[in-house]
Amino acid sequence: MKKKLIKGGLIVNENKILKKDILIHGERIKEISNEISNLKEKHELINANGKYIIPGLIDDQVHFRDPGLTHKGDILSESKAAIAGGITSYIEMPNTIPQTITLDNLDKKFNIASEKSWANYSFMFGGTNDNFEAIKKLDKNNVAGLKLFLGSSTGNMLIDNHETLRKIFLNTDLLISAHCEDESTIKKNLSKYISAYNKDIPFKFHPNIRSSEACYISSSNAIKLAQETNARLHVFHISTSIEVDLFNNDVPLSEKKITSEACIHHLWFTDSDYEKLGSKIKWNPAIKSKKDQDAIWDGINNNKIDIIATDHAPHLLTEKNQNYLSSPSGGPLVQHGLLALLTCHKKGKITLEKIVEKTCHNPAILFEIKDRGYLRENYFADLVILDLNNSTTVSKKNLLYKCGWSPFEGTIFEAKVDSTWVNGECAYKNGLLVKRPNVKKLQFNR
Repeated sequence: MKKKLIKGGLIVNENKILKKDILIHGERIKEISNEISNLKEKHELINANGKYIIPGLIDDQVHFRDPGLTHKGDILSESKAAIAGGITSYIEMPNTIPQTITLDNLDKKFNIASEKSWANYSFMFGGTNDNFEAIKKLDKNNVAGLKLFLGSSTGNMLIDNHETLRKIFLNTDLLISAHCEDESTIKKNLSKYISAYNKDIPFKFHPNIRSSEACYISSSNAIKLAQETNARLHVFHISTSIEVDLFNNDVPLSEKKITSEACIHHLWFTDSDYEKLGSKIKWNPAIKSKKDQDAIWDGINNNKIDIIATDHAPHLLTEKNQNYLSSPSGGPLVQHGLLALLTCHKKGKITLEKIVEKTCHNPAILFEIKDRGYLRENYFADLVILDLNNSTTVSKKNLLYKCGWSPFEGTIFEAKVDSTWVNGECAYKNGLLVKRPNVKKLQFNR
């Protein structure tokens, strides 16, 4: 089996940046050393001088729309886009058609991914008001975790039976990831704007309808329930300043029972962007104020927020370009999330070490993913080589999303993904997909 030697790169790993060589043998990293030379075996030499090397990103929240919504995106198209964006492993959400709320449907999604995915994969199992018995039968080593929609979103999987919710929190060892928005508050806000505008509500009012109050009520209630039941709770896509203070940074991540996540769109866009971008930045929870965004950045840097993800959720432009009530929430992000973070690094908002911690190390810790998320000897060789002296301009012609658009079109990011490696194979290089690597179902240390 031919070895690969990556020489001269600056490795960003475990809160350090060091110039190291990396020797890959097969699917795994065989050696990391100051200098590796005089190899007797034939090997491929990769020159990384002047470039940075990070572990492959683990995105813990994507919607690849497969099965049943594949006109928007599918596991093949969106995992290719993810590879181009430095994401080598992902956890996909259950609100597909059919929903991933039975063991049979879960198995079917694993089969689809094994045949089509370009990145390593796992799935969330969805909780509903009616599938508690299926949740009890889950093998904790076969699924990334549970996903509960405590606020309505694409797929109509709202769980609002409080007795069932408590039962789930009390009876699972799996990490519970939650979408937290209070439905009654949203409905009350929405009715006010429908009275004023009918169906043609301006998109700038989205953060007033899906308000900070709606987020806080739901997140705080979920945290209270987790504390009462001793469940492990992970709150997805924090979007408000008042939510950030619900979380602690006084213990290491491995000891936390309640954790949180921020998403790229809440870190890049603010409510001032609705005028220009409208439905293209309509997400649930809504993009809110600059004050909220600043608080989320602070939460990331002071470790109240543990993970950065994309919440990649493609829709066709024909769907997005409808009136407010008909336009679905979500947008494509996996190809550009890392580039956005690197550009934010250039602007002084976050260090490279913190980016790696929040996108690589911490997802591996939180979900107990085996042998990934770090550049370590004997770990799988999932890695990304970055050129921070180059730039990437986003245009329709270089998009890999099946939906064919991006809210970042026209943006010039201050970095470039040179290449992405999955299980020791180069899958993407110099703007082109190379070949589908030998991807794997994520394994867990549980």
